[in-house]
Amino acid sequence: MIRLQDLDLNLLVTFQLLYREQKMSAVAETMELSQPAVSHALNRLRKIFDDELFYRTARGMRPTALADQLAEPLFYALSTIEHSVNLQNSFDPATSTRQFCIVMTDIGEVYFLPRLMAYLAEQAPGIRLTTVRANAQPLESAMESGAVDLAIGLLPHLTTGFYQKRLFAQTYVCLMRGDHPLATRELDRDTLLQAEHAIVVAEGTGHSVVEKFMVDQGLPAPVRLRLPHFVAVPYVIQNSDMVVTVPEKLAQSTVEPFGLTYRPHPFKLPTIQINQFWHRRFHQDAGNRWLRGAFAELFTE
Repeated sequence: MIRLQDLDLNLLVTFQLLYREQKMSAVAETMELSQPAVSHALNRLRKIFDDELFYRTARGMRPTALADQLAEPLFYALSTIEHSVNLQNSFDPATSTRQFCIVMTDIGEVYFLPRLMAYLAEQAPGIRLTTVRANAQPLESAMESGAVDLAIGLLPHLTTGFYQKRLFAQTYVCLMRGDHPLATRELDRDTLLQAEHAIVVAEGTGHSVVEKFMVDQGLPAPVRLRLPHFVAVPYVIQNSDMVVTVPEKLAQSTVEPFGLTYRPHPFKLPTIQINQFWHRRFHQDAGNRWLRGAFAELFTE
């Protein structure tokens, strides 16, 4: 029995080329070897298979019956190996129909998806996206298994086993309706604390620190409205006197369509660094690399 550890893969490549070309010189040229080196490889193959494999004729090297039997399964095996080792280079966004799953918040959907979907329509029309929340399932295991391809946002718990790349940093601002009494005033701490507030809890994200910070600064409890997500904020405050603390990108995205305005925040809230995260298992995956590159191209500041 011939064991795989006794085989040199290059010998099988030599067999494949000899079978196709039937000329030592053509094989030598393709493999960038001398003809004696190709002849030596053929001799090794003959010893392994205990068969002449190829014999000289006036029309070149002709295969034996055993070589004919070996050709199809060996060619298939070599083709499979070649495909496998080149998987990282086989992704074509223009023709791919791959579905990607991305973790992002509702803010992320408002800010990222319009530009991203327009980009996909032009560059990768067959690509499909699904977005999920970070707390929909254990995020670390979902990304390790490949169920989630990329996570975008403020996710400080993604450390060991993950790569990350900065997209941009932003601050928190005070969002309110355009004709709010505070819309034209420079907000100070006391003025802001006296206003009616909506607070976004945003559990499972780094934004959850905002409520605690605001309470520590003296925000009266209970607040007028507590929300689990940011996406409802512009709908709620466009006809109310409430002020809500939101990331600046959300404020910029909602000012015009909802008739809102925003003011610099008087509190020294932490800066929000928005990164993209991916698991190290997929660091060299061509599709994942392309998706990361698309986010970097569109949103890096």
